[in-house]
Amino acid sequence: MKGAAMDRRHFLTGASLGALGLSACAGWPGAPSSGGRVLDPEVEDLQERTFRWFVDTTNRANGLTPDRWPKKTFASIAAVGFALTCWPIGVERGWMTREEARARTLITARFFHDAPQGPEPTGVTGHKGFFYHFLDMETGLRYRDTELSTVDTTLLLGGLLYAAQWFDGDHPDEAEIRRLAQAVYERVDWSFAVVRPNRISMGWRPERGFERADWNRYNEGMLVLLLAMGSPTHPLPGAVWEEWMSVYDQSWTDEWGPAHLHFAPLFGHQYSHMFVDFRGIHDAFMRGKQAGIPGFDYFQNSVRAVQAQRNYAIRNPMGWAGYSADVWGLTACDGPGDFRQVIDGHERQFFSYSARGPGERDDGTLAPTAALGAMPFAPAEVTACLKAMKARYGAGIYAEYGFLDAFNPTLAETDQTLQHGRIVPGVGWVDGDYLGIDQGPIVIQIENHRSDAVWKRMRGEPNLIRGLKRAGFGGGWLDRA
Repeated sequence: MKGAAMDRRHFLTGASLGALGLSACAGWPGAPSSGGRVLDPEVEDLQERTFRWFVDTTNRANGLTPDRWPKKTFASIAAVGFALTCWPIGVERGWMTREEARARTLITARFFHDAPQGPEPTGVTGHKGFFYHFLDMETGLRYRDTELSTVDTTLLLGGLLYAAQWFDGDHPDEAEIRRLAQAVYERVDWSFAVVRPNRISMGWRPERGFERADWNRYNEGMLVLLLAMGSPTHPLPGAVWEEWMSVYDQSWTDEWGPAHLHFAPLFGHQYSHMFVDFRGIHDAFMRGKQAGIPGFDYFQNSVRAVQAQRNYAIRNPMGWAGYSADVWGLTACDGPGDFRQVIDGHERQFFSYSARGPGERDDGTLAPTAALGAMPFAPAEVTACLKAMKARYGAGIYAEYGFLDAFNPTLAETDQTLQHGRIVPGVGWVDGDYLGIDQGPIVIQIENHRSDAVWKRMRGEPNLIRGLKRAGFGGGWLDRA
C-alpha cells in the first residue's frame, strides 16, 4: 500500500512528436498492427523488457505476482492487478497470444474468486471482499501480519475490471473472466472500511482493528473512492468525495512549479490515472478552477506535478549527484538503508524503502518508474530522461527486465550495511531488485500514451462510470458514456 509508505513502506502535438522523431500515423518497420503512436525504439525496448518481468515472475498456477524479484518474497495484490492489465497490452503489442493472456487472466480471476475469506488471522486471503496486501506466493494466504488493504485491493480490482472489458469475446473463458471479475468486485463491502464519517480507512488487521490513517488527502486514493461509490452492491454515497475534496486547500501549492494539488511522491499522481482517463472531465473542485485555469483537470494536475518534480531536480537544493533537467524522478522506492554518512564534508541521511519527493525524505535516490510512469503527462521530457539514465548509468541499472528499481549516484562508497543493492563503480548505489508495483506503471502508462489502450476500455466500464457520476464528475467523454 503505497499510501501507507509515507509511514512505512495530451496528447502530443505535431511539434513535440517531431522533436522526438515520432510520427502520429506512419509506422516504423515491425510496428504492431494495433495502431497508436510510434515510439522511440528505446521506449519500445523498455516497455517490452518490463512486460517480460511480469511474464517470467508471475506464478502460473495461481496468477500471483511477486512484490519484488529476484529476492524471494511474497505476492503483492497490487502487482497482480498490474499484471492483469499488462496481459492485454502484450497481446496488442504482439508479445503474447490472446490464448495465453486469457488463460493467465482466468487462473487469476478464479483464484481470487475462490480464495477463502473470513475474520481469522490465518488461513484466509481476505475479509469482507477485501484482500490482504501481501500473500504467500504459493498458498495465496495472508502473509504474516500484513494488513487488509483498501488501496491494494482497489488496484487489483482495476486490473480485473480492465480485463473484463478487454476480454469481450464469445469464448466461454472470456465470458467467465467477465463474470468472475464482476463477482469479486461486487463482494467488496466498502462500508466495512468506513470507521470515520465519509472516510475510507487505509486498512485493517484482525489483531488490532483499523488503521488510523484514512484516504483523506489528495493522492493515489482517488480510484478507491470511485470504485467504492460505483459498487452496485455496497455503494458509498457521494459524500465521501465531498469529504475527499474538503481538504484540497491544504494540498494546493506552487512551491516547485505551476500551482497544483501537491503530493510529493509521483506515484500519487499516477496510480489512479493508470485506469481513469481524467482528461476533460471535472468534479466540483475542478469546475471551480476553470475560471482561473482554463482547461484544468486532474490530468493537467499531474502534468504540473511532473513539471514541479523536474524543476526540483534542476534546482537541486540539496546538492545530490546526478539530478538535472534530464535525470529526475522521486517516488516510493527502495533505498540503500537507514543510516547517516559524511560525503564531501556534508552529513547525509539515507533511507531504505521510503516515499520520496521534493523536500520530503529526499536522499538522492532516483526511481526510473517515477519518470516513466509519467509518460502521458510529459512524453518528451520522460523520453529524454530514459535516454539520459541509460546513457549515464545504464551499465549498472538497465538489465534483462529494464530498469532496476532505484539508484543513488551520491552514495559512491560506504562501509555501512546496505539493506538493498550494492555499490556499482562509476554509478553509485544500485538496487538489486525489481518491484512489481513500480514495473506496472512503466508498461501501462507507456501504453496509455502510445495507444490509449487502458483508458479507452475503462471509459466504457460501467462501475467506474457510475462512481465518477456519483462523485459529481461530468463533461468530456463521461457525458457520452
